[in-house]
Amino acid sequence: MTEIEVRRAKPDDAEALVHLRGLMLEAMGMDVGGEDAPWREVALRFLTEQLAAPERFAAFVVDDPAVGVVANAVGHVNPHPPSPTDLSAIRGTLYNVSTEHGFRRRGLARACVVALLDWFRDETGAGQIELHATQDGDQLYRSLGFVDSFYPSQRLLITR
Repeated sequence: MTEIEVRRAKPDDAEALVHLRGLMLEAMGMDVGGEDAPWREVALRFLTEQLAAPERFAAFVVDDPAVGVVANAVGHVNPHPPSPTDLSAIRGTLYNVSTEHGFRRRGLARACVVALLDWFRDETGAGQIELHATQDGDQLYRSLGFVDSFYPSQRLLITR
């Protein structure tokens, strides 16, 4: 690969996005299971449906002619109440930034993230973009202007 060409993902790219999501989650220390792990089928349905809603969801990918999709960045927008520092009523979330092992450190993830940030800015009206960064991705996001949030992230898992 010499020139980086980023394109917007289509619904038939959903399987590749699930694969890259698995790589990202694994890099975060999560046991993702095998190719038949139940979460993959649910993620495939989710991503296929979301890719069909381009006004609120976008994924940008880079292809290698021999391998197919090798890098991606995904994001969506949600309604969010305005605040004194953000008068917009839309908040963006950036996630699922991942690159195949053999294609890392070539600027592919950066190119996908930049394309996604352009989408947020030019097509959504989002006033803020949020993300959870890994140590590996921290410098990339800081170089693009992301800063630490004032509030720590917390999570409650609801079991059914």
